[in-house]
Amino acid sequence: MKRSIYSLVLADDIIKAVDREAARLGTSRSNLINQILAAELSCITPEMRMRDIFDSLTEHIGRSFQIQQRRSASLMTMKTALEFKYRPTISYRVELDRSPDIFIGTLRISVRTMNEKLMEMFMNFFLYWSAMESECLGKLKYEEQLSEITPVTFVRKLLNTGLDDQNTACAIGSYLDTLNRALQTYFADPSCLRGYSPWLEEQYKSMLEKYII
Repeated sequence: MKRSIYSLVLADDIIKAVDREAARLGTSRSNLINQILAAELSCITPEMRMRDIFDSLTEHIGRSFQIQQRRSASLMTMKTALEFKYRPTISYRVELDRSPDIFIGTLRISVRTMNEKLMEMFMNFFLYWSAMESECLGKLKYEEQLSEITPVTFVRKLLNTGLDDQNTACAIGSYLDTLNRALQTYFADPSCLRGYSPWLEEQYKSMLEKYII
């Protein structure tokens, strides 16, 4: 939604009330006024679109992930624990773009650790996962570079394939479920990656038959 600058004359008491509510919601005065007017006039703002996607996503993955409190309309974070020694926490962060183009947003997965073995395993898994994705999506003519990998982070751009809000949430949820299941399986027995890689690829391709994200 395009934005322009306008001057408004408002009562001081209204501005004070708006500022209090904006501070409570963690947004700006202009953004809150924009949302209030949009709701009153039945307009759909990017914030409303992102909120609808995240609400549907929460319903989709609520049992598999620990959902964190949302402090921004464009950002949703969640966590899971790995079956590895001290059960380290994996953080998933989905950030949506206000004006989607080629991509609708970004997924960032990270682990906070100084354990070299854990970092090696984390990176090895996502190198495998990224290569598998590139091969599968390449066959469907999606050849964009989607992933960046470090020993403690995996960043994945989310493709814009023209889905509506409900199906966008389902697509993100299916991707997260598939990836988390593969990650948990790998960490439960990393020595068997070759053995169950055909199963992981089958799971991923099954997801692609429904959603490309």
